Amino acid sequence: MHFFHYHPYRVFIPSNATRIIVGTLPPPRFTLKLLKEGDVDFCYGSCDGMLWPVVDRIFNLGLRYDNSEEAVVQRKQFLIAQNLGICDIVASCWRSKIDSSDLGMQRIKLRDILMQLRVHRNVQGLIFTGKNSKNGPEYLFRNQLREAGMKLTRVDDTSLRRHVFDYDRRKVTTVSLISPSNAANRSIGGSKLYKKRRAQHPGYSTFDFRVEQYRDVFLADR
Repeated sequence: MHFFHYHPYRVFIPSNATRIIVGTLPPPRFTLKLLKEGDVDFCYGSCDGMLWPVVDRIFNLGLRYDNSEEAVVQRKQFLIAQNLGICDIVASCWRSKIDSSDLGMQRIKLRDILMQLRVHRNVQGLIFTGKNSKNGPEYLFRNQLREAGMKLTRVDDTSLRRHVFDYDRRKVTTVSLISPSNAANRSIGGSKLYKKRRAQHPGYSTFDFRVEQYRDVFLADR
């Protein structure tokens, strides 16, 4: 049996957006509209995901975590206020197993991120919610660039993956965050920086690590 996993949400890019958050797909239950009690019916709304809790901590937003329309409105208002958009790169895929693994995606159909950059000329940066592992957002975007005869150029050697490319008469920067998915906790636990922080502060967690990294990105260039 194969499951057709399509993105249930439209692209959300306010007219004032200067950066776009780019991931892959919400878990299949969002496509099936079988939400859990703590899910929010919007991008990154999974109660198992960390993006909104981390952003909530950084900006002290007091967000709701439920199926209400108010929870959705809170997130949209935040994005507008911070000049942020969301355009996940995967429009749809097929799965032989109903899960949210990026590796499990087959026959992937991509959204055209470059077209979004042409339309939204104020956008100067992309924030990938995942690094260059197979079928992650950076990996898929690299494929899209390659087909257009372009590539990313690395601009630093820190723990954050920062790149730049020239497009539509402007430079567009990209930064690749550690994934907000709990599946990335093992990767965080193995990093030297996390181990150093943990040694300094025994209560330091993978959530704290994300807050530290995401803060550097979301508070930059506002």
